[in-house]
Amino acid sequence: MTNLQRKPTAKSGKVHDITPDSAGWGYVGFALYDLKPGETASETTGDREVILVVVEGKTKVTAAGKDWGEMGERMSVFERTPPHCLYVPNGSDWSLEATTPCKVAICSAPGKGNYEAQRLGPDGIELTPRGKGNNTRFINNIAMEGRDVCDSLLVTEVFTPDGNWSSYPSHRHDEDDFPRMTYLEETYYHRLNPSDGFGIQRVYTDDGSLDEVMAVKDGDVVLVPKGHHPCGAPYGFEMYYLNVMAGPLRKWRFEAAPEVKWIMDRDAD
Repeated sequence: MTNLQRKPTAKSGKVHDITPDSAGWGYVGFALYDLKPGETASETTGDREVILVVVEGKTKVTAAGKDWGEMGERMSVFERTPPHCLYVPNGSDWSLEATTPCKVAICSAPGKGNYEAQRLGPDGIELTPRGKGNNTRFINNIAMEGRDVCDSLLVTEVFTPDGNWSSYPSHRHDEDDFPRMTYLEETYYHRLNPSDGFGIQRVYTDDGSLDEVMAVKDGDVVLVPKGHHPCGAPYGFEMYYLNVMAGPLRKWRFEAAPEVKWIMDRDAD
């Protein structure tokens, strides 16, 4: 296991806690709470904005001085229904009280105070196909560039059918050179169906200075500090991942790897 692949650190409670310091970068944070009914969690946002994503199950939520009631609907992420999500600005707090077994992702990045707390889903999120052939996958756009809902965060869910590729053709977004490319750090929170399966993720640069191939298990997180980062779902195992991206500019501009650019160009037609 490389330092890019992070296993859950516990079986319940706060099972992931990836900060900019622990990741060795400057923008993205990712945490995950796995709670039993009646268990609680709470944090303050400080100088960071947060998107709470109820990955599975149901929980009562209070945030930014408001009771948001019970959030969550799908009991399995592989139902592919839109997630319940809440944006919480910097300088706020939030708390959870699980009403069923639930998994809640805490996606964070620097906040600037330009947006108020608001629901981001399930309303406004529609499962959308992307790609062709064995590169087909399905997207739940939580907070990508087209939704003007936060200062820094870009967040999306991706469902990849068994036997298909995703985050492919290979591409990178590791230079601050808008409009050609934007610098975006990224995390992948992986789930597999059946849960005892595995997926493949490669993170590599054109010059080969970084080239790691990981067999990801259900619940793993992969860090992408730079380079290309394709995923593969083996035949028989459906793959889900929750992406969190952030950088100095809230725009997603990328460049294909030289060896696969022809595929991206062909499939764009």
